[in-house]
Amino acid sequence: MSRVRVRYTTLEIGDMDIHIRTLKDHLQFEDINGEAKKLGISSATWPLFGVVWPSSQVLARLMLDYYVNGKRVLEVGCGIALASLILNKRSADITATDYHPETEGFLAHNVKLNDGEKIPFVRTGWADLDDDLGKFDLIIGSDILYEVEHVNLLSAFINRHAQGYCDVIIVDPRRGNHAKFSKKMAGLGYTCSQKKANQTDDMGKIVICQVLTFSRQGIPNLA
Repeated sequence: MSRVRVRYTTLEIGDMDIHIRTLKDHLQFEDINGEAKKLGISSATWPLFGVVWPSSQVLARLMLDYYVNGKRVLEVGCGIALASLILNKRSADITATDYHPETEGFLAHNVKLNDGEKIPFVRTGWADLDDDLGKFDLIIGSDILYEVEHVNLLSAFINRHAQGYCDVIIVDPRRGNHAKFSKKMAGLGYTCSQKKANQTDDMGKIVICQVLTFSRQGIPNLA
């Protein structure tokens, strides 16, 4: 099997130029050691981590001037981690996570392309109760609600890793599960607001994204 093909791109996000290596397209696949198969990642879903999706660009733009001073920030399901790269340029305390075994290598390479400091990365699934991530003041993610079972898994994961005072920003390209997710987060004590944001995809099509913002104020953290 030939090696996957990649492409190098510079994205203009606001006044920042972000240099990234991604997969050439979402038809790539390589699992030489069978690691992805062991994790339950199929050949069809394997490449999804390695391309830039419209919702990730929306999240990255939001992170250009979001107040992060003194905050510990977590990006969940980071993929190419565009938002993390933005926050890293801003010297934010950012940690990235993803389930895919290739994500960490792409992240490290892209950090170097942007002359950045190393971004801490943890490969973990949302059902993993022993990831040692700790607690965060801001939790962010994009296009991570594409299966209905993700509603319960993601909300529980976020709640485990949220400080008593915590903001959560999820950008969803209206896949149909964000209403259920918002209801679940409300049940966990988070207030919710939402707005729409448009982003053009690689084919020039306008993708309408839902920006979900959740806040929790003053709930004591449990050990």
